[in-house]
Amino acid sequence: MIGVGKIKQYSNVLDKPLGKGKQEVSLSAFAFLFSELVQYNQTQVDNIAELERRLEDAGYAVGARVLELLCHRDKGNRRETRLLGILSFVHSTVWKVLFGKVADSLEKGTEHEDEYMISERELLVNKFISIPKDMGTFNCGAFVAGIVRVMLHSFFLFFFVYKMTYHLVEGKLLWALFAGWKGVLDSAGFPAVVTAHFVPVEGQQRPRTTILIKFAEGVLRREARLG
Repeated sequence: MIGVGKIKQYSNVLDKPLGKGKQEVSLSAFAFLFSELVQYNQTQVDNIAELERRLEDAGYAVGARVLELLCHRDKGNRRETRLLGILSFVHSTVWKVLFGKVADSLEKGTEHEDEYMISERELLVNKFISIPKDMGTFNCGAFVAGIVRVMLHSFFLFFFVYKMTYHLVEGKLLWALFAGWKGVLDSAGFPAVVTAHFVPVEGQQRPRTTILIKFAEGVLRREARLG
């Protein structure tokens, strides 16, 4: 029949392509939900360090789901084994998915070989936040630091899982198989301590937010071996 295209049939629902859906989220809705997240966690802690840790943990959980989606959607991507490769992945691909743009800058630390910095002039999670004086240097960027940390720690794990063939046994995925590999795969990732900091900028009223990434010594040794 003219005008009627042939519909592609899939034998397995898991073979169907994952649609990208809407690329934008209501900014006011996000600001409200994130504010509620911060306020709730604020009632559960006694100090700023603990509040930032809880926000980082929340970001880690969100980042794990984003990474899972990216690995499933972009199956053609190769596994990153080099330091600059994974940093570029976070700086560009991940940032575009989260914030609709690449990060403002990616720099290597001048004082320490194991430090790299991703900076944003106005990070979205800090854009609508007014920090009371009694909260000192509290930085909501800890949430984004958690996202970055899981991207570095678990990229290899999720890549491995989604390059494997899905198996169904009584309607359940064989996640137990992958769980046994987690310790091995984590060691093949890019473990790092990731923190968020405010950096004053001359001529700018608000400081920029810098996500500081300090890689584990083993990551640098592996990078040196790869040449």
